[in-house]
Amino acid sequence: MKKSISSMPSMRTRSIVLLSAAFWGLTAFSALAQTKVVAFTAIVEHPALDAVRDGVLESLKQAGFVDGKNFKFVYQSAQGSPATAAQIARKFVGDGVDIIVPASTPSAQAVVSATKDIPVVFAAITDPVAAKLVKSWSPSGTNVTGVSDLSPIDRHLDLITKIIPTAKRLGVIYSPGEANSVALVEILRKETKTKGMTLVEAPAQRTVDIAAAAQSLVGKVDAIYVPTDNNVISAIESVIKVAQQSKIPLIAADTDSVKRGAIAALGMNYHDLGLQTGRIVVRVLKGEKPGQISPELSQKFELHVNPEAAMKQGVTLSADFIKSAAVVIK
Repeated sequence: MKKSISSMPSMRTRSIVLLSAAFWGLTAFSALAQTKVVAFTAIVEHPALDAVRDGVLESLKQAGFVDGKNFKFVYQSAQGSPATAAQIARKFVGDGVDIIVPASTPSAQAVVSATKDIPVVFAAITDPVAAKLVKSWSPSGTNVTGVSDLSPIDRHLDLITKIIPTAKRLGVIYSPGEANSVALVEILRKETKTKGMTLVEAPAQRTVDIAAAAQSLVGKVDAIYVPTDNNVISAIESVIKVAQQSKIPLIAADTDSVKRGAIAALGMNYHDLGLQTGRIVVRVLKGEKPGQISPELSQKFELHVNPEAAMKQGVTLSADFIKSAAVVIK
């Protein structure tokens, strides 16, 4: 049946509908375009770096940035591969994200190499100057700033001698390809010499080399120290196994490693470091230039101890020492 002309939508009505659809489409596009994208990447997944990520998200939420509502948070892990870290960095740059937050030195180096324009707020970087992310601890004047997790090596050595007073030979397992680890071992060489200790180095280029590196220290050292090395921490269970079998005390720089079987660690709370990093991210989201913000150091350290792990590694911790800890693993 043929429709009457009067029953069909008028040209004016159809124009209004089309204009209305176009308006709402443009509004939706505008809202989408205004949504900030914060991209987070880490060289590997382990509890400390996961805690940094969670802390960044919490700071953003406290400032009114809710993921999925008024900003988008994306995360990629390089699974321990520097080549993958470089691919992730290039993808974030190609996607045109608003801020990149690389946690760990290899990821930060990949991101800084990939962009000179997108703001970069690094996290958990031992020495950003040695890693050539910034030229000094002053405002960089570039697109880079962030928060360092530089370890208090002198205090860590004091902790080791408090737990094992007779320790003279200290073994360290580290990744020679990680700039942060190389910087820490350089400090260790100087500090152990000052304290009359001998440093025995066990480099592990890949995660699969860590168990063999730990085994190479058996019979040569009085204690093993694991710095904030991402590859070693991600596979610390293999070091703990050697420490237990050989009754070699294992002390870590990372407090999460104590839950996993290290005797003790004087380290930072990585969630707090994430909160600190997140506050800088918020400042940048609100318009501040990263090059005008000085890189920061985490100053908050806690003693975590694991008496059961100590017994398995042939050490008995005193009651006073255990009481002095902020966290005791039971």
